[in-house]
Amino acid sequence: MTPDQPSPSSSHDDPPSVDHLRFQLPVLHLSSAFGNNWFALKAEAFARFFGTPTFLLAQTLIVVVWIGLSAVQLIHFDPYPFVLLNLAFSLQSAYAAPMILLAQTRQADRDKAFSDADARHREALALASTRRDKALAQQAMQIEALLKQNTELTALTRELAEQIASLTQGVHEKLTREKHARAPDKQPTLI
Repeated sequence: MTPDQPSPSSSHDDPPSVDHLRFQLPVLHLSSAFGNNWFALKAEAFARFFGTPTFLLAQTLIVVVWIGLSAVQLIHFDPYPFVLLNLAFSLQSAYAAPMILLAQTRQADRDKAFSDADARHREALALASTRRDKALAQQAMQIEALLKQNTELTALTRELAEQIASLTQGVHEKLTREKHARAPDKQPTLI
């Protein structure tokens, strides 16, 4: 059974159930940027987290605390040139940039696939519309032919009715003349 056909359980009164997303079914595997396994889902969540205000605020807070603790020399793990902080930013960039680029590439692939699916859907709608327009034009021609036949039949009925009326009038006149022709023989006598 194709998606355009009604399900076997539907009655003739119900409209056929059509899956409007049937053109996107072949590309649903692209829904996750990194795939659908555990690592892929975590990697995508991590890549999405990079662009949030929460991430920016948390990173800013960590950097301020890091520099503050190192500047007042409460903790001596990263003195002034902040080499360790630089290394942390480099490490973050080394992982974040490829993940974000991968996510963008996969998003572009998804967008293209869904755009193609939408184009196929629009083409199917245009084809269905063309078929519907042709069927309506054919029905209009049939209705026009039936109206023409009806007009001709009405004209023929009117002609026949006029002929019947004429014949009826003729028969009536003939019978009336014969009745009047026989009637003078039986004229009433005056007393």
